[in-house]
Amino acid sequence: MGRTGRVIVLDHPVAAHRVVTLRDASTGGAGFRQVVHELSTLLAYEALRDLSTEPCTVTTPVGVAEGRRVNETVLVVPVLRAGLGMVPAVQELLPYTDVAYLGLRRDELTLESQVYLDRLPADLAGRRVVVCDPMIATGGSLGTVCDLILGRGASHVQVLCLIAAAPGLAAFTQRHPDVDVACCAVDPALNAHGYIVPGLGDAGDRQFGPPT
Repeated sequence: MGRTGRVIVLDHPVAAHRVVTLRDASTGGAGFRQVVHELSTLLAYEALRDLSTEPCTVTTPVGVAEGRRVNETVLVVPVLRAGLGMVPAVQELLPYTDVAYLGLRRDELTLESQVYLDRLPADLAGRRVVVCDPMIATGGSLGTVCDLILGRGASHVQVLCLIAAAPGLAAFTQRHPDVDVACCAVDPALNAHGYIVPGLGDAGDRQFGPPT
């Protein structure tokens, strides 16, 4: 695992293998969703090593064992719609979660984001929030998401994403230097339409089909 500042980039061979599958244009919807699930599990496992725990004692079939249990409920925030595919993996990994949805729509001309759905709790004081957003392109939408979350008092915000563009990641970390980001790969560029190159296409469309 490589780490620079507050950005974690997974460099494990099993992650790299799955990233290739995501990028491959021949990977169908079912296969794409499965790999999103698997990579989301790996990202959450690495990113959430500092979850709060408390000591406990359990009785085994042959004695008594000391251990630790997670005692923190994480708020998972998928950015609609592409982030939905990451949520089940995070919920399966973490013992205690709540989920709140945020929907953003990007203007294809200006590349600016607009919030169309906000189901965040009004008060996030003291909460850890994990944002699920498969791609960081320009970083603008994610910046807006974190503005909303931090504006409601969250104490610790972490972002899980599959692919980030270097320019967008740089812009986001400058805007939110205290937000952790865990991703599987960082690509060098954006094209004229604001899409990551080489990227993996539209993560929402590849999981759920094109909008009707």
